[in-house]
Amino acid sequence: MDSDRIADRIALQELKARYFRYLDTKQWGEWRKLFTDGLVFFMEDSALPATTEPVSVGADEFVQSVSALLTGSVTVHQGHMPEIEFVDASHARGVWAMFDWVDNPGTGLAIQGFGHYHERYEKGDDGHWRIAELRLTRLRVDQLEPTHPAGARPTPPAWTRPA
Repeated sequence: MDSDRIADRIALQELKARYFRYLDTKQWGEWRKLFTDGLVFFMEDSALPATTEPVSVGADEFVQSVSALLTGSVTVHQGHMPEIEFVDASHARGVWAMFDWVDNPGTGLAIQGFGHYHERYEKGDDGHWRIAELRLTRLRVDQLEPTHPAGARPTPPAWTRPA
């Protein structure tokens, strides 16, 4: 693998790391920058037939819908074991194993899920890679009890509090 491919692979791994960090910290403006304008988003559940219709088209619509859905939620998203394949110098595909945890005490919704992100990437004229298509396939989703009631703030662990 030549040095350009290694640099591109690292850039794509950092792109996905930012995806998870900005999502969980609700940095919606920064999160939006990670997508092409024409982002296409699909979501599949193992209990349902595969879908050919996207849930949303356009990065602005996608960010708006996710940010509204996660208002008041505490989330943890993790991606593991990237499989990255380069199509050409400015196009790539990736598959990431994923885990997510969503806790919204206001709605009483709490889930944890396992599955994969299947993605297409495009490298822009500015040299930055962006997500052009995102397909979330869930293998398992578990309903959980919210970890803290509405309005309550969890107590930080003792090791995180000043002495």
